[in-house]
Amino acid sequence: MSGVVVRSLVQLYSCRSSNREAVGFWGGHLNATQMKLSSPNTIHPVSLETEHQTIIGWSQELDRFMARIGVRFARSEARENAKGYLQGLLGTLSRKNCWQLSEAMGADSPYGFQHLVGRAKWDANLVRDDLRAYVLEHLADPKGVLILDDTGFIKGGKQSVGVQRQYTGTTGQIENCQIGVFLMYATRQSATFIDRELYLPNGWAKDDERRTQAQVPSDVAFATKVQLGLRMLERAFEAGVKVEWVTADELYAIDHGLRRWLEERHQAYVIAIPRHERVRVDRLQCRVDELAASWPAEEWKRLSCGKGSKGAREYEWIWMRVNGGTAGWSRYVLVRRRIDAPNELDYYSVYAPDGTRLESMVRAAGCRWKIETGFEDGKGAVGLDEYEVRTWTGWYRHITLAICAHAVLNVIRVRAAQAEGNQRRNLIARSQVQSSPSVAPCLPLTILEVRRLLWQLVWQQTPSVQQVLSWSRWRRQHQAIAQIYHYRRHQATRQRETVQRRE
Repeated sequence: MSGVVVRSLVQLYSCRSSNREAVGFWGGHLNATQMKLSSPNTIHPVSLETEHQTIIGWSQELDRFMARIGVRFARSEARENAKGYLQGLLGTLSRKNCWQLSEAMGADSPYGFQHLVGRAKWDANLVRDDLRAYVLEHLADPKGVLILDDTGFIKGGKQSVGVQRQYTGTTGQIENCQIGVFLMYATRQSATFIDRELYLPNGWAKDDERRTQAQVPSDVAFATKVQLGLRMLERAFEAGVKVEWVTADELYAIDHGLRRWLEERHQAYVIAIPRHERVRVDRLQCRVDELAASWPAEEWKRLSCGKGSKGAREYEWIWMRVNGGTAGWSRYVLVRRRIDAPNELDYYSVYAPDGTRLESMVRAAGCRWKIETGFEDGKGAVGLDEYEVRTWTGWYRHITLAICAHAVLNVIRVRAAQAEGNQRRNLIARSQVQSSPSVAPCLPLTILEVRRLLWQLVWQQTPSVQQVLSWSRWRRQHQAIAQIYHYRRHQATRQRETVQRRE
């Protein structure tokens, strides 16, 4: 970058900086009383029996959710199987394919669940719409954020719909995998998926034979991940979802169409951008990394963009208005710098109403990590990636039910946390008035802990001897049959190769 451009940007920024607001941050620490462990004299919010009854009450949330989506299933058997499938996804099983779910739920075979995700009559998109309405009813927040991102589903074969060798952020490298694009609704209290799309690579979209085998609908054409994300945002806004911000990672900034569409709707966004993206500041055009290099060192501000597993996630931030705004709205470049590695910078394109504070942009930028946590919870808690389906319909059905299970857990967790917080505040107030022993410290409930409590105290079934032995025979018989056909295919392949060599 030339010295002339740097000096020009420094002068331009300096004349503007006098009108900028300084944004502070706050932090806290635990004192010795708060940190000490529970003792015999410590007050606990409720008795164990009361807590047990509360957890039993949590299980009714699944019944209420099933009452909402039950009309989507044409037959009563499908409705019962859907409830059992969801209940199994909410369990603590090591794997959650149809075999393991069926055995855990006491079924005689996996055929009921296989029929549910394969041939039963129900529309996964209508269930998705019910899910979105359910999330808004229970978790809506005027300061909510919509987050776009994708995740990979690693696969071993070549038959699953959309699978190919492609890059996935799940492992950070090229893998044989499927890619799903997801839309999450996040608030201060929760983060819940409300939509999903399967990325169908161009090679798949043009291959009629593979499309037929995977039952890809004829009206499905190739669409980029950005286009899939835009479709989900369109559906969300048409359904009445209102949020303060939309955020996404750098992939979704490559196509400027998404940002233009959000600006036309006057929807604020914070979207990560590459360092080489070019912007205009008055009459000067430069890359965003050049713009960041021109800022005076004293203008960087240390702010927290949210809480992480190790406490507040603090970085240094700086921002500047750039060309391209409309009446009452402006574009900005926001830059984040690591405190312990000042050469590592992240850049964001921001579109927001005039007067938006830096701290609001920082919160939105920091909110994007919630979808990463959501993918971890979805895969670790509700079997988001543990399906064994190969078709288009099967993928959408399993993924839809998995994010439904994730939403139910979130609703239960938020309600439980609110009730627990109220009880704890009342006890703290009482202990201060009565000079009674301290109240035991306790971390908030997590999705994994809610799932564990529900499964172990409510839903887990103890199998009979007959059931255990029957499933053992069933598995070994079907594995033997699969082995025979596997050997036959390999033998036929070797014979064809021998004939071709002789010819």
